Amino acid sequence: MNAAEQVVDGDVRIYADADAPITVELLHDLAAAVGRPGIAAAVPRPVIDTSGSAWPVRAYYAVNARLPVFRNRLFGRGVIALSAEARSRFADFPDLIADDMFLDAVVGADEKVEIPAVVQVRVPRRTGDLIRRVARAREGNAEFWRFLRAAPPEYGVVADPVPGPRSWSWLRQVLLRSPGLLPAALCYIAIILLAEAKRRSPGWSARSGWGRPESVRARR
Repeated sequence: MNAAEQVVDGDVRIYADADAPITVELLHDLAAAVGRPGIAAAVPRPVIDTSGSAWPVRAYYAVNARLPVFRNRLFGRGVIALSAEARSRFADFPDLIADDMFLDAVVGADEKVEIPAVVQVRVPRRTGDLIRRVARAREGNAEFWRFLRAAPPEYGVVADPVPGPRSWSWLRQVLLRSPGLLPAALCYIAIILLAEAKRRSPGWSARSGWGRPESVRARR
């Protein structure tokens, strides 16, 4: 992203994951959103695609998609539009796995908007691939918080970053609203624990191969 920033111009920056399905219409809608007064960042509404995924994967995302941590946030969408003013708040991107969490921390809560347009978020088919993805995400979260505690002023981090890891409290909120998700919640907990064990295993690296499951690549 830093290399691309050296050659692009224009007022709007749109950052996307490599596997995010993007249309011209979506780009126009995002650009229009950050062109409104007071709006610094815009994201589409995510639609989780679990078609063809194993039942533990479907169970995990049945819970994950309902977690309140994703409300009014920029991460978990695969596509983020940033206004020129918001982009001017920092120089280069820091060397972080969770660059979407970094952007979320640069933009205040009242400066973000979710537009009606949707983006399809592809997820792994196999449970093992999901565990590797979750392990990488958890390492990215931990890395982000280490960065946040020592972030220099030039990164322009605001006072409303994502709350720290409180997965179980978020899970309680989901179950209070939808008690029927208890079996899925048990599967969700098991995958989180397995992912955390993998993350802490000797020799494992979140940056190896960028954590991209083969089963996701195969569907592109």
